[in-house]
Amino acid sequence: MRLGVLDIGSNTVHLLLVDAHPGARPVDFASHKRPLQLVSFLDDDGNITEEGQHELIEFVLEAWEFAAKHKAQDLLAFATSAIREATNGEQVLARVQQETTVTLTELTGAEEAAMTFTAVRRWYGWGAGTILDLDIGGGSFEMAIGADELPAAATSVPLGAGRLTREWLHEDPPSAKSVKELRQYIRATLRGAVKEIADAGKPTLVTGTSKTFRSLARLSGAAPSGAGPFVRRDLRLSDLSLWAQRLAAMTAEDRSHLPGVSQLRAPQVLAGALVAEAALEMFDEPTMQICPWALREGLILRRLDHLVERGSVERIGGGSAVTQTNPMAG
Repeated sequence: MRLGVLDIGSNTVHLLLVDAHPGARPVDFASHKRPLQLVSFLDDDGNITEEGQHELIEFVLEAWEFAAKHKAQDLLAFATSAIREATNGEQVLARVQQETTVTLTELTGAEEAAMTFTAVRRWYGWGAGTILDLDIGGGSFEMAIGADELPAAATSVPLGAGRLTREWLHEDPPSAKSVKELRQYIRATLRGAVKEIADAGKPTLVTGTSKTFRSLARLSGAAPSGAGPFVRRDLRLSDLSLWAQRLAAMTAEDRSHLPGVSQLRAPQVLAGALVAEAALEMFDEPTMQICPWALREGLILRRLDHLVERGSVERIGGGSAVTQTNPMAG
């Protein structure tokens, strides 16, 4: 069957279509995305402005039409920190549903961490033992650890790369003082969350998910995305610390010319590097592997599991019209 996953994130809005069936890995079929930083449309009270709502609704309509055109049979639509932390987030979700018929499910930070962890577990298998997964988004930073399909502990802190850039790094390049103060803030914010995760066990494998970690690994010499998902990509703390220093001395324009760093993400890759560096130091982990699967794949796998439990794969597999499912159902 063909599944669609509509992801309303902090940096981009992205529809991914995959061909999937129980017992097989989801295979990407097509995608449709647009740079849309909803946080740039916040007013002084933290509300998403009329312009931002219009941009969001326009894309959701595009995504629905794209999914129907390519004969998707099921659509999972979700929103993360950009909407859940907006003052008028609930009203925006209601308006999107009214004007597009698409219901965006608002995921909590803990749900994000847990679903991403499920994808990582499926990618590496049971032989990986206890996994610690770290995921840096635009608005938040998720962490999860466990030896099973779902994590033993999962948490989220407001340390997204985009958020920290907006709130702390106002100059380009940033001043040494602002970088030092941001480092201190990151460690203070992480302290309680790191203890919570560390208390749940010692990992045998540390993984990183998200575009931020992929970019940092590419900077450190990992294979480009064109080499495919099955190439092992590592990110070492020693390399990360070196690149954090380099990035702090560069302008956003200079960073955009580095391998693996897009113009959209160039301003915030420094903040992402500082969060990643602090997390690895505080967990006392010298290296991590980059996992190609993350939240979207976790939700797809959960949906397939639910269909198997209901015995409804055959019925859904024969249709052609798009239906919508709550991504956290089941």
